[in-house]
Amino acid sequence: MDNRHARATGESLSLLADEERRLLALEAEWCSWGDTVHYTEHPKIFSGCDGSFMFDAAGNRFLDLQMWYSAVNFGYRNPRLDNALKRQIDALPQVASQYLHREKIELAAMIAQDAQRKFGHKGRVHFNVGGAQAVEDSLKLVRNASKGKSLMFAFEGGYHGRTLGASAITSSYRYRRRYGHFGERAHFIPFPYHFRGPKGMSKEEYGEHCVQQFARLFESEYNGVWDPKVGEAEYAAFYVEPLQGTGGYVIPPPNFFTGLKKVLDEHGVLLVVDEIQMGFYRTGKLWSIEHFGVEPDVIVFGKALTNGLNPLSGVWAREELINPGVFPPGSTHSTFNANPLGTAVALEAMKMMQEDDYETMVAAKGAYFLEGLKELKRRHRIVGEVDGLGMALHIEICEPHDSYTPSKRLVDLMCDEGMKADLEADGQRYGLVLDIGGYYKNVITLAPALTMSHAEIDLAIRLLDQLFARVAQA
Repeated sequence: MDNRHARATGESLSLLADEERRLLALEAEWCSWGDTVHYTEHPKIFSGCDGSFMFDAAGNRFLDLQMWYSAVNFGYRNPRLDNALKRQIDALPQVASQYLHREKIELAAMIAQDAQRKFGHKGRVHFNVGGAQAVEDSLKLVRNASKGKSLMFAFEGGYHGRTLGASAITSSYRYRRRYGHFGERAHFIPFPYHFRGPKGMSKEEYGEHCVQQFARLFESEYNGVWDPKVGEAEYAAFYVEPLQGTGGYVIPPPNFFTGLKKVLDEHGVLLVVDEIQMGFYRTGKLWSIEHFGVEPDVIVFGKALTNGLNPLSGVWAREELINPGVFPPGSTHSTFNANPLGTAVALEAMKMMQEDDYETMVAAKGAYFLEGLKELKRRHRIVGEVDGLGMALHIEICEPHDSYTPSKRLVDLMCDEGMKADLEADGQRYGLVLDIGGYYKNVITLAPALTMSHAEIDLAIRLLDQLFARVAQA
């Protein structure tokens, strides 16, 4: 019986392997690779998910520590949000955007009213289908308000998408090298990345230093951005991620944004806050900019708004930038921009976030997770730095000889090893789903489900501990 079972299991695994090879061969020949990342030579094919876990066809369990780049904040197959989608499918799954539906109106009102309470300004919400598309919409708002200015400030290490306008204000040249520029151009300003900043400065001192370096651009007309005779900047807006996402979940000094906003206000430059990756309680606040005590002019959001169930994004902007008198019907549009499936799930997600104390829960879980990461740093010389705000955490992987030199090779190896599903805890085997970020692609960025249990956090630390020990010997 045991031999028959073993033989049957072996045959089943062989069939699964054959099927995976078939699919990868089809993908290699017929799929564009331009819409994927392909970190590994043979990308993993998943077939199921639940809570904090992904599953492959062989039944292997993978603890997901990036949750679709922070799009699935509330866990895979969240019953409440899945049911909201099912109800909408049975009621009003489609409607042309020249008409209205309740879900869009109530969702926009909920987001705008919340922003007014927090930031003191009336505003309106405009929807689209993806984060980059929402960034494009915000660029139209900014150019319209600034009488056509196409120059923007943005951060080194910043990421805002890969459409033509969004890639122009994303600091990585490789995203636009083959395509050139189309309208927008950006002046990239250093982000206060304290771990790799000048030695001898505290975080707060470094934050003030970075503000002063930016402010000097406005001291004289010869610094290139300011005409003191008419009191006008050549640049329309500064696009910021309060915590850098693709840049490696870099957390700025607490005093940085207040100083930056003061300079922007003095020179009539708008502050556009990109919350696409850090919004919806990833950091313990609905918007991560709330941690820093400044009032944005525009907020761009997406990803976790629908828990990954439907492409939906949006822009909140102050009334004077977006009211129908200055931004009339047809200013920017997509067929699916406020579709009822997406807005129904998003409305339910917003209600869920208002009913439960996500602020306290995420702060507590994030602090618990960060303590575990600090213990890993003490145990492993390849860990140069750990940091976190809420459930946005990062691990900077470095060469063990100095715990500082960036090590992309070790991070690449970690991702490959995590896909083997042979890490062990309590007699079970697990894989790890990790994401890579950072200026040198040497940072593991952690965006686990906000619904993750403390037991799952403990499991993550145990599995990372094994993974670090394994690759350190490579």
